[in-house]
Amino acid sequence: MDKEIKRILDAARAQGFRVRITAKGHAFITKADGTPVTTFAGTPSDVRSAANAVGALRRAGFRWPA
Repeated sequence: MDKEIKRILDAARAQGFRVRITAKGHAFITKADGTPVTTFAGTPSDVRSAANAVGALRRAGFRWPA
């Protein structure tokens, strides 16, 4: 997992989201009430994957300074 994704996951945890790393290395993010928000790939091959996941997090109330 790259540094930017780790920073995003740390910020999500700090804002009350739950982050679970699956057996295959994906990060599964839910709201505090268990509602699924998004999944980050363990090794994203798409350049936009992190930006797309941050967009889903923002729609769920996440604040990211990008």
